[in-house]
Amino acid sequence: MKHAEADTTPDPVDARLGARLAELRAERGWSLGELAERTGVSKSTLSRAERAEISPTASLLNRLCAVHGRTMSQLLSEVETERPPLLVRAAEQPVWEDRASGFVRRSVSPPHSGLRGELVEGRLAPGSDIAYDRPPVPGLEQHIWVLEGALAMTAQDVEHRLDAGDCLRLRVWGPTRFRCAGPEPVRYVLAVVLP
Repeated sequence: MKHAEADTTPDPVDARLGARLAELRAERGWSLGELAERTGVSKSTLSRAERAEISPTASLLNRLCAVHGRTMSQLLSEVETERPPLLVRAAEQPVWEDRASGFVRRSVSPPHSGLRGELVEGRLAPGSDIAYDRPPVPGLEQHIWVLEGALAMTAQDVEHRLDAGDCLRLRVWGPTRFRCAGPEPVRYVLAVVLP
């Protein structure tokens, strides 16, 4: 009996993302070792992400965004095949999934030149827990509005529990954590405004 070989073709978005990450590193003249020191991520993981051998996690992308001075949405919009139009139809909103953590991110209103804000829909599966060691841009303004389920969001060492309809607004200066706080998935809107 023949076994089907695993498809080793990288996901097209991961391939474009890896290429963009390599470009950003090259623009700064950093070696993989220098980038590893700045991010706290191993050289092998960085290399595999740049070659699209792995799909980067939300935490990894956050660390890379922080050293490159951009939000995750900005980075992801840079790998889209076309610049997003002013009107973004639901079917055209880029979706990215961190399969390892159970996090799905829909860029409802992607970054656009001349605009400082963006809207993101986040979905976390039960048990999902994502920690970011730093904001992608210090002082980033965030408004988190829970649509369904329960979310525990930690910022400045304080955990805030948000239920459906609740909104938390803050500026992010340090580590944050997003955790599905209930037995059902949580769906929320994240409004991000650059300082």
